[in-house]
Amino acid sequence: MTDQPDRAMRSTYRPGEWFGIFGEHATVVIPPTEKSRVAALWELVDAGAGFDEALDALIASGLRELPGFVLVSERDGETKVVLRGAARATFTTADESVELEGSSATTWVERSLQDVTRMVVEVSGDSDAADLPIGVGLVRISRIDQAAYDEEREQETATVLPGDDGAGAGDAPDDEVSGLVESTGSEEPAGESEPVSMADLPTGLMPAIDEDHDGLTRSGGVDPAPAEPREPGVASRPVARLSFSSGDAVDVDRAVVVGRAPEARRATSSDDPLLVTVPSPNLEISSTHLEVRPGAGADHGSAVVTDLGSTNGTVIVQPGLEPEELQPGVAVQLLPGAIIDLGDGVTIRVATP
Repeated sequence: MTDQPDRAMRSTYRPGEWFGIFGEHATVVIPPTEKSRVAALWELVDAGAGFDEALDALIASGLRELPGFVLVSERDGETKVVLRGAARATFTTADESVELEGSSATTWVERSLQDVTRMVVEVSGDSDAADLPIGVGLVRISRIDQAAYDEEREQETATVLPGDDGAGAGDAPDDEVSGLVESTGSEEPAGESEPVSMADLPTGLMPAIDEDHDGLTRSGGVDPAPAEPREPGVASRPVARLSFSSGDAVDVDRAVVVGRAPEARRATSSDDPLLVTVPSPNLEISSTHLEVRPGAGADHGSAVVTDLGSTNGTVIVQPGLEPEELQPGVAVQLLPGAIIDLGDGVTIRVATP
């Protein structure tokens, strides 16, 4: 982690009951009822997850299982926010002030704003506690305030870990979840912001198991490392043609990365991949869902498909074979006539080029 988080805003929080997870590229707030999900979300956000990855993890078990949440991401002057349930947020820009209420929609409220100079997020009742600085970390909150950095007031970032004050992690009360707090500013007196014991966090580090569009059980979570080494991605000629249910068709002469908002950096191949965006109105398809590329070694001359750690998984049906659910990071050779099912009604048919 860097001394100063990669965000254009200075953050403070007011202690409360909700969990606030602050990362370099995203801030996630969830209610106290979702304590079992804190560890997985902290691991994801602390690893540098952005807006799409954090949203995929939040909705992995379905919206009905998540009564409320706030997700905010700031990058390159753009602030994205999604909120649901008993949460409200106010954003100030040079041109306007925007107020959002999570309870005003049956699903969630989503906005994208440019050049935000201040943000206030409130998730519980008024609190008399003092506002405390936060950089990157995990704390219990009732309110978040973010404002543009004031260079004259910036101080060095201090890292507070369980036990730094001489007390062991086990000294924290059982009903408190705290722990890693990298705060910007001076340390607060003991008792005003009690350290969180990581021993209180759930032992599982993966989001909840979900049953998805085809009835198969899938697990979501942090993208796994590819099982295979990165291969040269460009073939001398196409090894397959992919026909999408949307009507698009592409040839596989290099890596083809497919998703709701695919990112080239997630490809397993070394050359620039072809990015294919597919619709997903119910958000069943991950932002970067899977990759199809020319095979190497025993798979030379064929196309192989790899699930890139998608939230809801991928199913393939090969000619003469039973449906198979892909294991994240494991490449599977594709036969002509195979059907790849990404969910949300989106399928890909594999044919000879």
